[in-house]
Amino acid sequence: MLTLRGSDPRRGDSLSNLGIVKDGALLVRDGVIEDIGTRAEMDALPEARSAQKLDVGGRVVLPGFVDSHTHLIHAASRAEEYELKIEGASYEEIARKGGGILNSVKKLRAATSAALKKRAHSALKLFAAYGTTTLEAKSGYGLDVASELKILGLHKELNLEQPLEIVSTFLGAHVVPAEFRGKTGGTERYIKLLTESLMPRIGEIRLAEFCDVFCDRGAFTREESKRILQAGRQWGMLPRLHAEQLTRTGAAQLGVQLKAASCDHLEKVNRADIAALAKSHTVATLLPGCDFHLGLKEYAPARALIEAGAIVSLATDYNPGTSPTLSMPMILSLACTQLRMKPAEAIAAATINAAFALGREKRIGSLEVGKQADLAVFEVADYREIPYYFGVNHCWMTVKRGRVIHGIEQAPI
Repeated sequence: MLTLRGSDPRRGDSLSNLGIVKDGALLVRDGVIEDIGTRAEMDALPEARSAQKLDVGGRVVLPGFVDSHTHLIHAASRAEEYELKIEGASYEEIARKGGGILNSVKKLRAATSAALKKRAHSALKLFAAYGTTTLEAKSGYGLDVASELKILGLHKELNLEQPLEIVSTFLGAHVVPAEFRGKTGGTERYIKLLTESLMPRIGEIRLAEFCDVFCDRGAFTREESKRILQAGRQWGMLPRLHAEQLTRTGAAQLGVQLKAASCDHLEKVNRADIAALAKSHTVATLLPGCDFHLGLKEYAPARALIEAGAIVSLATDYNPGTSPTLSMPMILSLACTQLRMKPAEAIAAATINAAFALGREKRIGSLEVGKQADLAVFEVADYREIPYYFGVNHCWMTVKRGRVIHGIEQAPI
């Protein structure tokens, strides 16, 4: 059993500390871990005599994955662009032709809430099947008042209708939508729409915990991003950033300055950015699925970030254009082979450090007394086999708040 116990985020050498308990066991009451230790210790507890028992047969148990960067709500794939990428078209070339994010915006605006919800429900079942128990979900494929509110409203509804925990992020500043492009003052008018029309409505009914901005070439500048994130904070949304993905913009250091929850992507960071992140509490969230799907050779410098002492986490970046995967085990495989992270480091990055990225480290991300009984059980003999078998799902069972949501008969423990 990999407990990942401890009150601090994993940095440097501690990222490899999994808190392993051999022949471990948990006592769970009302979805919360009441006690934890060896099987012999748990069997000796008076409460264990009357408890319903679930024997996982020597399999590996770890905290449920925390996927801290996804774009859950979207209307369709962008498979047509996939072929263009294979033929050599760049991300920016596709965007200039009306593809990319604006393609997803067009499709989402035309989709009904019912259709979007049905697609999301199917995706959430797959997330659970791969061992994920909590995920962050961004808006950003609506880019107008009605559509952005529709996405955030669906996050709230889905939280009530299925077992996975969804943490909602407002990403109205994904790109400037088509109707504002190429017009004098178009970007400024769109920012005003975000800060004066959308954010007050989102803040008043608490539809999002975080505000995100895509600070990069073709999206928003550092100064524009700062204005948007500061406005979001005024409405109760903590900042996070898409940072240093396509070009270096200074977004990572902006994130540190604003005490952002996380800076995500980070392929283009330099030494100064790494040093700033290492001295901060801003989580460096790496998204190797995106680089893999785009066929890029440059991945984020995970080893430099870890050795400097940054809080490194991993996420899928599930989205229809650049990372259409829901599999955290596959992300662990990429982290090991492409980012040169050790299996233990990758697991810690996808659990406890990712929980810190979402401000939920006191409730999820590790197996400890008082935390939610969120578990992933893998049919492997050694935890290192989880990333070792790339593209293979060995998740045998997933448990959320003490209830089996994937695997054997779905019932409370």
